[in-house]
Amino acid sequence: MLTTRLFLHYLAQLKKLLTMAEQFDPGVGSRRLHPTMFPLLQQARTAIGFTLRSTCPLAGREIVSFSTDHDSFASVHAQLDATAAYLAAIPDADFVTPVPLVATTAGFAGLALESDEYFLMYAAPNFFFHYSMVYAIARQAGVPMGKADFDGFHHYPSGFSFESA
Repeated sequence: MLTTRLFLHYLAQLKKLLTMAEQFDPGVGSRRLHPTMFPLLQQARTAIGFTLRSTCPLAGREIVSFSTDHDSFASVHAQLDATAAYLAAIPDADFVTPVPLVATTAGFAGLALESDEYFLMYAAPNFFFHYSMVYAIARQAGVPMGKADFDGFHHYPSGFSFESA
C-alpha cells in the first residue's frame, strides 16, 4: 500500500537524519528553531506518531503508539523501529475498504474527513511538517546533511554546493 510504503521510506530517512545529528552533536536533540516550537527529538517523535495516526485509521485499526516519555535519541530510535515494524506488518488487504470518515483532532479543533482528504490534506502534510523540522533544526545546528539525506533520492557529487553552482 502506498501509505505504508511512503512512511516506511521516510522513517528510514528519519533514522539516518537522527543518526547523523546525534553523531555530530548529541546535544542537538534539545535544540529548537524557535522557543515556542518543539525541540528536535519531540519533532521526530511527533513525525513518527503521525505515521500511525495516518495509517491506522485508514487500515481500520485503532491508533497505536510506541512513544515513551524519554527524550533521548535511543528512545526515539526505539519508537521509530517499533513503528516501522508495525507499519510493515499491516497487510495491503486492510486498506481495501474505504473508511467513510476519519475523526481526529488538529490542536484543539475536531475534524471529520473522508479518507483521501484525511491522508492528503491533513495527515501526510503534518508528518512532513514535523519531519522537515527535524531536518531544519539539524541543519541550523550545523549537521552536514543535504537534500539527498532528506529524501533518499537525490544524489550530488562529493563537495557539491549550490553556492558554487
